Amino acid sequence: MSKQSANVWLVTGCSTGFGRHIAEHLLASGEKVVATARRTETIADLTDKGDALVLALDVTDRGQCRRAVDAAEAHFGRIDILVNNAGIGFFGAVEETAETDARRLFEVNFFGTANAIHAVLPGMRARRSGTIVNLTSIGGLVGFTGVGYYCASKFAVEGLSDTLRQEVEPLGIRIVTVEPSAFRTEWASSSNEAAAAIDDYDRTAGEARRAYHASVGQQAGDPARAASVIRRAVLAAAPPHHLLLGNDAVDEAIAKIDALRANVAAWEALSRSAGFPHEP
Repeated sequence: MSKQSANVWLVTGCSTGFGRHIAEHLLASGEKVVATARRTETIADLTDKGDALVLALDVTDRGQCRRAVDAAEAHFGRIDILVNNAGIGFFGAVEETAETDARRLFEVNFFGTANAIHAVLPGMRARRSGTIVNLTSIGGLVGFTGVGYYCASKFAVEGLSDTLRQEVEPLGIRIVTVEPSAFRTEWASSSNEAAAAIDDYDRTAGEARRAYHASVGQQAGDPARAASVIRRAVLAAAPPHHLLLGNDAVDEAIAKIDALRANVAAWEALSRSAGFPHEP
């Protein structure tokens, strides 16, 4: 790919995991990448791998998001694609999760995503083009034991994305949400967890937490292949609204759709009865 035809991607959270793999794949494919992380020393080597601009970015700081976008646009002239990848995990039953931990999840996973969106939209609106890719999780479509507040933060990004899509598609801007299942990244090993466990939840949230820890290094998903899939989907003529990644993500999503459809059908008559009766 020539430099002239290359897209400019801004990727958040590039120090590890999906962010790192996405940035490396894009650079290897000849794309231009604005790689960001809270500590630039963790991603400084990306400049040796291709046309990369490395910037410090804490997505929880909206002003810093705006300054990063300004620097990226000054360097490359535009941002074609934003990849909202930065995020954190947390293990604990809903009742076990302290308010400070729950709020931290939303500050990073939801408001951090929103901050980056707000920063890129003015430029994308002015050009009437652009794509925003929000990495959520299969846990943004389906609730899982032991990660309730994490799932809630990802559900929130899904809801924001669905509404944003309706608002900006008429302006030439596309929104893609990416829902991975378990991938071989540092997510499970780096996630914090509830300080105190409650015995009553040991067979549910406790068992799930132990399974997450045991899965480290054994997850079925390959993040390098995921990075390639994401690029292919985003650059398609008609990108998907939702991109599920991994067999488990597809299976869980289909099961959720089937269960929701069955539930709606079973209670449809009663649901419809809540409205005013039709007048003659």
